Amino acid sequence: MAGPGTPAATGSPLPALRQRSAPSSRHGWRRGLHVPSDPLPSRRLLVTDAPASGRRFQMTRRKMILGGTLAGGALVVGYTATHPMQAAGAILSGGGPAPEESAFGSFIRISLDGWVTIVNKQQELGQGIHAGMAAMIAEELDADWDRVRVVSAHANFRAYGPQITAGSRSVATNWDPMRNAGAAARAMFVAAAALRWSLPRRLIDVRDGVVSHGASGRSATFPDLLADAARQTAPQRPTLKNAKDYRLIGTDRVRRKDSLPKSTGAQVYTQDVHLRDMLVAMVAHSPRFGGRLARYDAAAARKVKGVVDVFAIETGVAVVARNTFAARQGRNALILEWDDSEAEKRSTADLIRYFHDIAAGRTDVASADFHSKGEEPDGPFSAAAVEFSFDFPYLAHAPMETLDCVAEVDGWDVKIISGSHLATVDQVQAARVALTIPGRVDIEVVPAGGSFGRRGIMGADYLVECVRVAKRMPRRPVKLIWTREDEMSSGFFRPMSHHRVLVELGEDGFPARWRHRTVSQPLLPLGPNAQAVEGVAESPYLAAAKVIDGKIYSPTFPVPVAFWRSVGHSHNGMVMEHIVDQLARRLDRDPAAYRRALYRRANAKRHLAVLDELCRRAGWGTAIDAGWARGLAIHECFGTVVGQIAEVRIDAGRPVVRRVVAVVDCGTAISPDQIAAQIEGGIGFGLSAALFGAMTMEKGIVQETNFDSYPVIRMNEMPSIETYVLPSTNPPTGMGEPGVPPIAPAVANAVLALTAAPTTSLPMWRNGTATNAGFSTQRISA
Repeated sequence: MAGPGTPAATGSPLPALRQRSAPSSRHGWRRGLHVPSDPLPSRRLLVTDAPASGRRFQMTRRKMILGGTLAGGALVVGYTATHPMQAAGAILSGGGPAPEESAFGSFIRISLDGWVTIVNKQQELGQGIHAGMAAMIAEELDADWDRVRVVSAHANFRAYGPQITAGSRSVATNWDPMRNAGAAARAMFVAAAALRWSLPRRLIDVRDGVVSHGASGRSATFPDLLADAARQTAPQRPTLKNAKDYRLIGTDRVRRKDSLPKSTGAQVYTQDVHLRDMLVAMVAHSPRFGGRLARYDAAAARKVKGVVDVFAIETGVAVVARNTFAARQGRNALILEWDDSEAEKRSTADLIRYFHDIAAGRTDVASADFHSKGEEPDGPFSAAAVEFSFDFPYLAHAPMETLDCVAEVDGWDVKIISGSHLATVDQVQAARVALTIPGRVDIEVVPAGGSFGRRGIMGADYLVECVRVAKRMPRRPVKLIWTREDEMSSGFFRPMSHHRVLVELGEDGFPARWRHRTVSQPLLPLGPNAQAVEGVAESPYLAAAKVIDGKIYSPTFPVPVAFWRSVGHSHNGMVMEHIVDQLARRLDRDPAAYRRALYRRANAKRHLAVLDELCRRAGWGTAIDAGWARGLAIHECFGTVVGQIAEVRIDAGRPVVRRVVAVVDCGTAISPDQIAAQIEGGIGFGLSAALFGAMTMEKGIVQETNFDSYPVIRMNEMPSIETYVLPSTNPPTGMGEPGVPPIAPAVANAVLALTAAPTTSLPMWRNGTATNAGFSTQRISA
């Protein structure tokens, strides 16, 4: 979800600020959690086993007629229900023929009972994108928000283009298309009414699904005009509203429409899918990355009651059974031998030393320049230059729903149910493995119980694994399940990284020369490792530097890495913000004032606005309780500028955070409530990583396999969070990830204020011990 600005009670879309704070009895906030009532009834979307009468959802193979005609009382997007794995009420296009356009396009269906159904082509991962997509259409359509519902689209490139939910770009990339779709449909209803009433179109108004002519008192609902509107020609360039006329966008009315089923457990995820004759599979993987199967003995596994088959696949040994318990027991009974000749056998300490050697130029790992400028960037720095070093560990994604997938292979046809993050990519990868074409792969995209990037692997690892197993069990659906231990010990991880930075200050106290060495595994096999330095290369803190010497080192080895919530910003925000605080304190300058001067040099107006509002809201510079300090951080991520101030104290070496104030500039607000929710979730996610998160290896074997050894922050450890959204009429930018990067440096900078000890590595607390031992003793030289 994206965007700032909330309409005031008068309907104006741009109040001074939008605030959401944790404790507020009026709105019912509780530790940042709000469960509003859901206007939609609980709906079970997926086909499940039923008694002898068959599946609970009875769908005929009859086509829903489109092209402006009525079928089943609705003008719908054209899909054909041809397989029992397809969902009730869902988009059933699959990878087959592109759906015919309805009169209102591929994203809008309107029924005779007055419901407006919006087709969401993006993945709902918990970020609330379904509501954002619907609100953009409903605003321009002037639909009744209480009569709007959302269904997920199957993977279909020809119908929707690339279906890729990544980079917090869902709202930004769909802002114009969704508004145009809604405005075009509205224009068709206006044209229908104008024709019926013999009136000019300009005299007709639409509000909450009612078309009216005020002077004559005539009105008609969408269902009243449905058939006539379907006959109108959709305008190619419909007129869009001005922001001042928004009635929905930017208001508290835009709330999630899946709160009730998620609160009651009625929401269906892949794990909930139960099909007739479905089998369950688990795969035994190598305990070391890069290990290969040497041999296995399945005799004991085959004797487990319920086990149907055991066989080797490219990634290990699959055990297929009639239920999950039998699959797991069968896998436990396997006798396995692995070939580790090409596996990663180093420990985390060895990799840290290796990364340090790379940054120092003591290895043969080549470097690539980034953002270098000025004369002699490789020239020597003066003795007064300040050196900084940071180490960041591997991190797991650890979403609540572990990896799972349902697949059925029948010749050329592949049917998949999955909480797919990159539906288009997954469709191509499934076709490659099944030796078919993407058009014969139908992926029913269901909501995912979190992801944070784990389901967005370009190689579609778990989905491909499921298809490989299903190929061996033709014409029977197979559900692949990864346990928590499978997921955490098998990767993919946020890359481990090392930064070494040398800064030489000019006479004015600002960076004049900046040398930056980054070591991080590449996330993509081709092209520059740009993700390793996102948030550094474009930082306003570099604007004052006349000389920049930036180099990226991209070592490759078998540990698998992937995009993790906020990607490179997750560590680069810490690097840049903690360096700037240390520079300010070396010069005995206020960190906020120091940033303000740097922003002015860089003409970073959005950063300045966020900084000023943040300091005002958090009381920067005012007295604070003894033993507590404030830490400040501001970072731009995926087009959104987020500032955070954390109030922190040290308890036996461990940082304790009681309050975080956040200010956001993310363009036009779609749903202020969801913006606040994403900031709160991002702070919790980022704080967990900053305080506790680390995936480590001993001789190549992952040591953290569940939440007992990879803790996340608990409810009693969550700070009170206040979120303020700056007003804007700019196009919306992303909100799924930008709340993560500032929290670690905000806490580190508060610790710096308390102890004068810089944080040189994360996490800050590990196995009951402060990892930065100098928190209470190290001093920064003046």
